[in-house]
This record gives sequence, structure tokens and C-alpha cells, in this order.
Amino acid sequence: MSSFFDEDEEGDAFRDRCAVVGVWDPTSVGQPEAAKLAYLMLYALQHRGQESAGIVSGDVEALKRKVGPGLVADVFSEADLDTLTGGVAIGHCRYATAGDQDARLRDAGPVFARCQAGPIAVAHNGNLVNAAGLRQSLEERGSIFTSSVDTEVLLHLMASSHGTLLQRLQKSLKQVRGAYCLTVAGDGRVYGARDPSGVRPLALGRIDRESGPCWVLASETCAFDLVGAVYVRDVAPGEIVVIDAEGVASHRIENLEGAPRAFCIFEHVYFSRPDSLVFQRYVHEARNALGKQLAKETAVDADVVVPVPDSGVFAAMGYAEQARLPFAMGLVRNHYVGRTFIEPEQRIRHFGVKLKLNPVRSILAGKRVVVVDDSVVRGTTSKKIVDMILSAGAKEVHLRISAPPTTHPCFYGIDTPTKEELIGSRMSVEEIRRFVNATTLGYLSREGMHAAVAGVDVDVARAAIASGTSGYCDACFSGDYPIQIGGHKARR
Repeated sequence: MSSFFDEDEEGDAFRDRCAVVGVWDPTSVGQPEAAKLAYLMLYALQHRGQESAGIVSGDVEALKRKVGPGLVADVFSEADLDTLTGGVAIGHCRYATAGDQDARLRDAGPVFARCQAGPIAVAHNGNLVNAAGLRQSLEERGSIFTSSVDTEVLLHLMASSHGTLLQRLQKSLKQVRGAYCLTVAGDGRVYGARDPSGVRPLALGRIDRESGPCWVLASETCAFDLVGAVYVRDVAPGEIVVIDAEGVASHRIENLEGAPRAFCIFEHVYFSRPDSLVFQRYVHEARNALGKQLAKETAVDADVVVPVPDSGVFAAMGYAEQARLPFAMGLVRNHYVGRTFIEPEQRIRHFGVKLKLNPVRSILAGKRVVVVDDSVVRGTTSKKIVDMILSAGAKEVHLRISAPPTTHPCFYGIDTPTKEELIGSRMSVEEIRRFVNATTLGYLSREGMHAAVAGVDVDVARAAIASGTSGYCDACFSGDYPIQIGGHKARR
């Protein structure tokens, strides 16, 4: 369901684990401008992680680090940013799956260390599926870990290697397997890297100045808009970019296994902001296409189309356009509420959902309502939303989901429930419909999802899926994992 449902209240949301940014700004020597740009970009990427935030900045000789639990605006004061001087800065915001405040602080990124190569900091989005084995090997060789994050494994690999920082990064990335995009600060340069399958996004941008260009890296292009940067290109799968006074240089990560291209399709379904350009496609265009295809596949007689805000809005607009039905914001989101641990003494029905959403009775009463959302996770929140709309006087509620049933957990950097907890893995569509109390329930087909996101015909998408050449990872919907994890065989 939508990202505003807090885990402690609903436990029914997918969450991306983090966002990364990087800045190389030649005008920031002795000044905090690079760190301030990193701060603003993290602010734009807050939807990707709300548990902790951090920035490392500096130059050739030294790096300074400030991290803390909470939202970006809560972690950094203006005084904090004034101390983060230097022309190099990287930043990170993170969603942690568990842990108290001390654990969140300990695991906050970017991770930082001093070694023979000098000070190094790494910010990482994704998941290294062989991190446990690498960590055990490093500990047997004497490495001491201070956090539980797999990013620290990569930092130790770099510290125990030899050569330039670029050579250390190349050697380390040859040893890891999984999904990652990275920003790295060290030796007066900023590095960006993306795994050979390209699972997680990473974009390169430029701010033009009279004194020369400032280069920026970010998980999503919406971060560029806030700081006035122009999108240049994506960092390619398997590429390392090195940014310094000479500009941007491109290097390759050696990939001996021939990893398949596997962009995370859920970035378009749910995670990325609709104003971002991700995997060469604007997210709002992909979501609109998802909604149109959903209407083609699951049409129903109805009076109005209503989204579950915010992630369902563009898909609902596409559905309404295709179905030639009115579109209306029949659910209003409270954008200013965080977590609450206070509830009236007398139990209020659907209290947790009502903190976040409120139905507009004049839109819903007496209507046959199509409700569009991006996913049904455990089903508990979907049931409460359906019941809320019925309580507002709706005659019928037709729940439509702009993706297939979610049946498998993600191992590539998204926090998902276990397979047993996912309602789509243990119930049929009809059983889910009865559980959530909807009049009808319709999901988008797998080939329909691929067609909408890629902008191709459904038959083309179906053939690409069958041949393993779609270019997208949809493992959470199909169990087809492109990178091997334990007993799950990788797609080839």
C-alpha cells in the first residue's frame, strides 16, 4: 500500500531502504555548498527512506561526517551544514527494518573509515546478497565491524585491497553480488557505481556555472530539479563514474557471469516519485499506462474512479481516461501526520487508516466506485480502505491494483514481508476479494505490467518475458530472481 502507512500502525507497506546522492563542486573548497546541495537532494528523496540520514563532505586530506536518526530536516541544522565544508559530498537516507534509535544511528549512512588509501565514505542503495559470507571471511582475517549494514562489508573490502581508490573499488565490486548503486567519496573525487544488472537507479546531472560545471549523482532525477541541475544520463549498469577536475570518466566493473539486465519494475509501479525520469521513462507516464492497461483488462460498470493517494493517483487517472469514467479524489490524505501512539479510550473503527485518509462522502455516497492502488501486501489496509468507502455510503467498491499479485519477497534492497505474510502468495484473487470485502477485485497481468512500463505492445512484452529479455526484474510478482540468492536459482 501507499508509503504513508507506518509499520508500527499498519505493517502493510513496502519500503525502499534508501537513497544516495553525490556532489562534486569545485566552488565549495573551504565552503559548505557541496554539503548543502547534498542536503537538498536528500530532502527531495525523503520518500525513499525516513529512519536516518547522513552526509559526508571534504577534500583530498579529510572527510567530515554527520549522521542521525529521523528525517533529513531533523538531522541537519544550518550550523551542522556550515561545518561540512569541501568540494566533495555524498549523502544517504535510509529505511531500517528494525532496531532502536542507537541501532539506527550505528547503521546510518554513509559509512566512513580511514585506511591506507586515506579517508573513504560509501553510501549504498540496494542489497548485497553475498554480504554474510564476505563478512565472515573478513572477520576471520581480523576485520572489526561496527554496524550491521552490508555497506560496511564493501568498505572493508576496499580498505583491505591495494592500489588507487578506483582500483580498490573495482576489485571490491568484483567480489560482491546483488543489487546496488553507490556514491563514494575519497581522494578528492566522487565515484558513482551501479550493479551489472542495473537493478537500482542512479542518475548523473550537471549544474552549469561560469567557473565550471558542478556534477551531481542521485537515485532519482527529482533531486536534480530542486538544485537546478540538468539530467545528463543514467550511470550504466556495470559502470563506475569518476568525477574530478578533469570531468566525468567512465570505467567498467568486470562482470564474469554475464548478469542479465534487470531494472526493478517496482520503481515505476510504486517507489519512485512520479516527477522522476527512471530507467529512461518518466514515472508518471508509466503509471498512467499501467492504469490504462488495467482498465482494458479489468473493466467494470462504475460511476467514478478514485485513487488511494499518493501512489495510486496517476494509475487511477489512466484507468479513468481509458474507461471514460469521471476521476475524483474521493480519499483525502493528511500530509502532516506522522506516527501516533495516542488513541481515544473508546476504540475508533479503522483509527490507524483514518489518521492518514478521510473519505469525501459527497463523491462516494450512492456511487459504484473503482478504487485504484498499486499493491495489496497483507491485505489489512486494503480491507480498512474498502470498509471506509462503504461506510461513506458507496453502493459498490471495485478494487483495482495496477500490478500483479505480490507473491514473493524482494532480496534486492526493498523491505517486504516474508512469503507467508504476503496475502497474494497464500490466497486466490477471489479469496483476497472476500477478505478485503470488495465487490470485485482485479489485478493487472504480468505481461500488461511489462507492456505499460516498457511502452510496448502486450504481445511483445509476453514474448520478452518468455525469452528472459524483458530487461526488468519482477521477482516480487513472479519469483523469477535474476541474481541468485541462496536456494533461489538466478534467471539466465
